[in-house]
Amino acid sequence: MLDAQARVLYVGKARNLRARVSNYARMTGHSGRIARMISETASMMFLTTKTETEALLLEQNLIKQLKPRYNVLLRDDKSFPNILVSKTHAFPQIKKHRGAKKEKGSYYGPFASASAVNRTLNQLQRVFQLRNCTDAMFESRTRPCLLYQIKRCSAPCVGRISAEDYATSVQDAERFLSGKSTAIQGKLATQMAAASDAMEFETAAALRDRIRALTQVQTAQGINPRGVSEADIIALHLENGQACVQVFFIRGNQNWGNRDFYPRVGADIDAPEVLEAFLGQFYDTKEPPRQLILSHPIESPDLMEQALSQKLGRKVEILVPQRGEKAELVAGAARNARESLARKMSESATQAKLLRGVAEAFGLDAPPTRIEVYDNSHIQGTNAVGAMIVAGQDGFLKSQYRKFNIRGDDLTPGDDFGMMKEVLTRRFTRLLKEDPDRDKGLWPDLLLIDGGAGQVSAVRQIMEEYGVEDIPMVGVAKGVDRDHGKEEFHRPGSRPFALRMNDPVLYFIQRLRDEAHRFAIGTHRAKRAKAVSATPLDDVPGVGATRKRALLAHFGSAKAVSRANLADLKAVAGVSDTLAETIYNYFHDT
Repeated sequence: MLDAQARVLYVGKARNLRARVSNYARMTGHSGRIARMISETASMMFLTTKTETEALLLEQNLIKQLKPRYNVLLRDDKSFPNILVSKTHAFPQIKKHRGAKKEKGSYYGPFASASAVNRTLNQLQRVFQLRNCTDAMFESRTRPCLLYQIKRCSAPCVGRISAEDYATSVQDAERFLSGKSTAIQGKLATQMAAASDAMEFETAAALRDRIRALTQVQTAQGINPRGVSEADIIALHLENGQACVQVFFIRGNQNWGNRDFYPRVGADIDAPEVLEAFLGQFYDTKEPPRQLILSHPIESPDLMEQALSQKLGRKVEILVPQRGEKAELVAGAARNARESLARKMSESATQAKLLRGVAEAFGLDAPPTRIEVYDNSHIQGTNAVGAMIVAGQDGFLKSQYRKFNIRGDDLTPGDDFGMMKEVLTRRFTRLLKEDPDRDKGLWPDLLLIDGGAGQVSAVRQIMEEYGVEDIPMVGVAKGVDRDHGKEEFHRPGSRPFALRMNDPVLYFIQRLRDEAHRFAIGTHRAKRAKAVSATPLDDVPGVGATRKRALLAHFGSAKAVSRANLADLKAVAGVSDTLAETIYNYFHDT
């Protein structure tokens, strides 16, 4: 359904299209949301598919892509981290992984958050003592690192453990991640007894410590269902036109954490519609488990099962349990959803009050719904970056944050005005391209600039050039003695002013500025760290990470590679004659 400007209002599927459209054509009997949608609809577009499953998948893809106003919309759709046991090395590395599963190895997940992965990795290190260092660091070690000293690694890099024994530890770690911790504990106990009988007391003590660590891990994991080996527990709570969906990840009979989501819903929408929309969008880019255990039934469970089974390549079962362990798990997730939504509504009320205060303090026509805050970070002009953070009615919108590598070759090192001009120029150029009609919610209602009158003047020039002078802008300067609480605010054409020391709006602005500063510094440090580890080999055509490691291991340094003759380059394992000539010509081309 489209409005008079051809903007998509709603996307829906129907087995019987005539009945669905006829239902919308009735003048009465609609909820307030549907009535508003119908009143705004100027035209309709129809797409036919071969099967209902295709229709379901197409519907959810279009909702995610077009973000129609009257559909249930999942707003937070980041990927989840996994644990990867890499299989590209004789001594496998165990590490956190996020994104496409391209690297060879075994993946375990998803985990609810990076902290859940880090916690599990720490536990695995204590029990199984697997390495987490990179292959390059592994090859360069000549003595054990600190992790060996604190019994978090078995130091395979310097031969403190055989390949066979290390492989056994890797297998035990994978069994643990698959939920077979009891069998591992029994095996370790048998090994400890055998070592004790053979009077190998140091070995027996080490095994005893591993058993204790494993026991502590099992205790710390909390709720570990016995009858559910692989499932997502999904519970919904609706209240006052807002929704919270709580998802618990159960893998290998272990609870791998939970996450809450707040889909955009209407006041008159029901639970089955919300949950079905959530499932379709949530698993669009994620691998579903064998079971989905829900708090409410959905409208088309058979169709959803078929679509997810087709995606996974094996059967996916959707359950709404009424009793037993699964019902208890759902009840726990529902309780978390209810409490999370209560906290969210309380925070939203506070945020709304602060935004009203910002509008009053800066003379805005209405409370801002999108505030963009800009900052720069550099060290004497080197590795310069710009950063933009976004805040609104739901707090910090981290998925909207942006970083800018300062590219201006004509900038004087340390020219903060010039850097801010470049950042804002690129920002408004993109806005005018992506949202020229300002109807997608991408344009800010307020700009906060870290700086005083000079920065404000520089930004004002950019805005005048692009014809966007209607966006309010405020510069936040440190003020007298550069102390917190003495900030001065600069607006074009107005005298600087300050807020009361104990004004909640002042604290709010300080938090916004500090968050922008944190994000800018973090981005700068990451860029600086990457520059420190960069070598001339990074620019050689055909030399990727694997061949770069081989060259550095063979010659010892990038400088030695640049001085090597052609015959020596050809002798490196994995470097073909053609690539050797490319490398040689790159460093010796006159």
